[in-house]
Amino acid sequence: MRDEPELLTRILDLVSDYHDRTHAPEPFMPGVSRVKYAGRSFDARELQAGVASVLEFWLSAGPRAAELEARFQALFGARGALLVNSGSSANLLMIAALQSETLERPLRPGDEVITPALTFPTTLTPIVQHQLVPVFVDARPGEYNIRADDVEAALSPRTRAIFVPHTLGIPCDMTALSRLARERGLFLIEDCCDAIGARWNDRGVGTFGEMASASFYPAHHMTMGEGGLVVVNEPTLVRPAMSLRDWGRDCWCGPGESNACGKRFDWQLGDLPQGYDHKYIYSELGYNLKITDVQAAIGLAQLDKLDHFVQVRQRNAAFYLRELAGLEEHLVLPVVPDAAVPSWYAFPLTCREHVDRRALVQWLEAGNIETRQLFAGNVLRQPAFRGIRHRVHGDLAGTDEVMHKGFFIGVYPGITPQMQAYVVARFKEFFEHRR
Repeated sequence: MRDEPELLTRILDLVSDYHDRTHAPEPFMPGVSRVKYAGRSFDARELQAGVASVLEFWLSAGPRAAELEARFQALFGARGALLVNSGSSANLLMIAALQSETLERPLRPGDEVITPALTFPTTLTPIVQHQLVPVFVDARPGEYNIRADDVEAALSPRTRAIFVPHTLGIPCDMTALSRLARERGLFLIEDCCDAIGARWNDRGVGTFGEMASASFYPAHHMTMGEGGLVVVNEPTLVRPAMSLRDWGRDCWCGPGESNACGKRFDWQLGDLPQGYDHKYIYSELGYNLKITDVQAAIGLAQLDKLDHFVQVRQRNAAFYLRELAGLEEHLVLPVVPDAAVPSWYAFPLTCREHVDRRALVQWLEAGNIETRQLFAGNVLRQPAFRGIRHRVHGDLAGTDEVMHKGFFIGVYPGITPQMQAYVVARFKEFFEHRR
């Protein structure tokens, strides 16, 4: 490819100009402008990175993807970091890797995995798809996460793993959960899709378990449009996870490589003939879950801003904690444990018994303030999951309460102080009219 630096500079300057003309924020008009629950936060740098990658026309995962994986691996201090096409695929990949025959004691069909009933569907779906048995524990309003004592009480001789989502960016008690997993010989995996950048006892989430997932969907802390990540902390899981992501192949050559092992035609695996091309030997029942280099280019620009994004979310959540404290007779505000530094995906609220959640949500939506339910609520009440094989510890009363009375509002960086002041005023107006 010929290098045309001057032409590329002109193109990227035009891209910056295009961004400034077409993506400038509109003035906020209370009640007219939409206060979104989430959205993309970007500037000209993401557009320039994406365009430069398109012009290079490396369509599959390439050098930018390799750079982004290396940066994530360093960020988490991990043994590996694998980019995938979504956070949901990241969860799928983690569960699949734990069933790899390369492990000393892989998960087997019928083994139990403890996880909350208050969850996002694709945290649970891979457990079901791999014929494992989810064991559901409760979550309390205000907390929204599993407790270690509930997990311990739910253990049985078939329990092999704990799947821990850090709901809406509030970390679980990873000291207690890590100790429990270690003492009982359980796999511990973390769903950090809501929580990248959160910390527990000054240690980042995603560093406690054997593996962790992240999501780069536009609603999350940083985005590539679609995309996700598997953080691998356990060395024996790096190869099976990579294989499962890359069609299940045994070969570990990177994009554009053909003979990284130095013996491409010298292998004999399975019942294949001696010397069968290693690039076409498959050791796992895999998928193609990779991203494109265009996505990675955008991701690199976003990663440069991740600390800022997290700080803005923390500032916005702190505003709501402070300004809505006077409404605690009506609303359960989120509880932040002393050891936790959340990286807020959103700001959860649970209506107290006397408050009509539907009326409040409709009041907010009528004022152009977006709300969302807390994902699937009690997932066992969802149509897709009503007939699955499972076990329940306890009565899931807290989960049902959140399902009936809970919702969340946005804290993403696109929400301005003017928007937040309007949101708080709208809440107060609702309750003043109902005294």
